[in-house]
Amino acid sequence: MLKSEFIGSTIQSKLSQSFSIFRSRRGIQKCVMAPPPILALALPSETGRVLSIQSHTVQGYVGNKSAVFPLQLLGYDVDPINSVQFSNHTGYPTFKGQVLNGDQLWELIEGLEANNLLYYTHLLTGYIGSVSFLNTVLKVVAKLRSINPELTYVCDPVLGDEGKLYVPQELVSVYREKVVPVASMLTPNQFEAELLTGLRIVSEQDGREACNTLHSAGPSKVVITSINIDGNLLLLGSHQKEKGQPPVQFRISIPKIPAYFTGTGDLMTALLLGWSNKYPDNLGKAAELSVSSLQALLVRTINDYTSAGHDCRSSSLEIRLIQSQDDIRNPEIKYKADIYN
Repeated sequence: MLKSEFIGSTIQSKLSQSFSIFRSRRGIQKCVMAPPPILALALPSETGRVLSIQSHTVQGYVGNKSAVFPLQLLGYDVDPINSVQFSNHTGYPTFKGQVLNGDQLWELIEGLEANNLLYYTHLLTGYIGSVSFLNTVLKVVAKLRSINPELTYVCDPVLGDEGKLYVPQELVSVYREKVVPVASMLTPNQFEAELLTGLRIVSEQDGREACNTLHSAGPSKVVITSINIDGNLLLLGSHQKEKGQPPVQFRISIPKIPAYFTGTGDLMTALLLGWSNKYPDNLGKAAELSVSSLQALLVRTINDYTSAGHDCRSSSLEIRLIQSQDDIRNPEIKYKADIYN
C-alpha cells in the first residue's frame, strides 16, 4: 500500500464512522453509530438558512459581526464565511489580520459540498475587495442555485459613498455586468446606485428611474438605502413583482443624526433580508421594520456615548448591537413608507 493510500484510508476510517465502546460480560465491543442528522437541514427553521460572506472584526460590529446576530434574532440559521478577519475595523489608527482569497473561499464551499451541507435558502454578501474574490462569489451563487434553484441572493454592492470609491475601479464593471443580473435583492446607497446604472441621482424621480434600470438588469427588489435630496435623507424602495410590470415604489423619510457610525449598512441589509422574507410581497413593510430597528439602535448608541462623556461628532462610533436586540426582534414602527402613485 502506498503511503498516501494508507494515510487516506486512516483519515477516512477516523472521520466516516462514530464508535460507541461499552464493556459487557463478553468483553469490549464496538457498536457503529449512524452520524447524527444536520438539524438545520432535517428540521429547517421557518425563516430560512443563510450563507453570509462578509468581513469580520474581532472587536466591534461590521460585516458579519453586524449581520449574523440580527438574523439569528429574527429566526434564521446563519453560516458565516469571513472574507477578512481583522482585529478591528480599518477606521482605527491600525489593524492586523488576514484576508481570505478566492481559492480559500472555494475550498470552504467544497468542504460543505462534500458533506451535503450546501442547501441554503439565502446568500448574503457585503464588502468584497478584489475581482478574483468577487468572481469566486459568482461561482458560489451558481453552485448554490444548482442545489436550490429558489435561492434568494441579497447583495449589498459595497463600492463607496459620497463620491469616493472604497474598492478598485475594476470591481464596478464586474458588479454591473455579472453580479446585478444574478441578484434577487440589491441594497446600494446613492453613490453605488449611480455607479451601477450610469445615472446621476439628484431627485426622487432620478432614484426611481435608477431602480427601474436595475430591475431591467436582474433583481426584483431594489432598496437604495440612503439618498440625500436637497438636504433631506430618504430610503427609496422598489419591488417589481412581475417582469415587464411597473414596480411598486415607495420612500421613507429618515432623520439625520449628527454622527458617523460603522456597520450600519451591513446591519440594514441584514434586516432587509430578514424582514422581506417574512413579508415577501410587502417590501414597504419590511423597510419600515428595518428602518425603525436601525434608528432605535442609533439613538441608543448616541445616548450611550453621550453618557460616557464622548463627543459623538469627533469620531466614528461602534453601534450598540447587543443592547438593542429587543428593537431588532420587535421594533416599534415609527417610520412609514409613502407609496408613489
